[in-house]
Amino acid sequence: MPERDVTVGQLLLTEYQTVKDEQKTRIGFRDNLLYVTLTVVAAVIAAAAQAKQTSMLLALPPVCVVLGWTYLVNDQKISAIGAYVRGELAPRLARAAGAEGTAVFQWETAHRGDTRRFSRKVIQCVVDLLAFCVVPLSALVVYWSGGGDFAGLLFLSVIEALAVLGLAVHIVLYAVPFRAGSEAG
Repeated sequence: MPERDVTVGQLLLTEYQTVKDEQKTRIGFRDNLLYVTLTVVAAVIAAAAQAKQTSMLLALPPVCVVLGWTYLVNDQKISAIGAYVRGELAPRLARAAGAEGTAVFQWETAHRGDTRRFSRKVIQCVVDLLAFCVVPLSALVVYWSGGGDFAGLLFLSVIEALAVLGLAVHIVLYAVPFRAGSEAG
């Protein structure tokens, strides 16, 4: 088999394709986490209502925290891949191609200039908070208002509330840099 010379440009294009494939996979996984969360919430609420057991609602906070954290981590990695392509890979490829000053992978920056980007980011933050934080906190309020007397479950519910609030803080902190010039998604 004859030896092939591999150029820096070919290596960079291969790296680009690899990170974009990872980004695409993570986007699909992240989006499915929202659907899984909605399905679990509906199932737990239906089961709790049918059994008339508000204590069953205590299953929602840990599930929502785990799914919400996984969603948030994947969203951060998706944004990090975009930032890497814009800030590292595109300039290196432009240099390797002798195209200094010429934009490479223009879509990576062009879509970020959309005038509605800020409002979409705010709405997405609200959706994330509703799905992963407000729903489980509401379940806890229903449990607490139901007069659950068992001290162990009450203690557990307080710990769950703190975990959900911690997730909410991270969701908001992650969303804060959604200003137009930031590196976030």
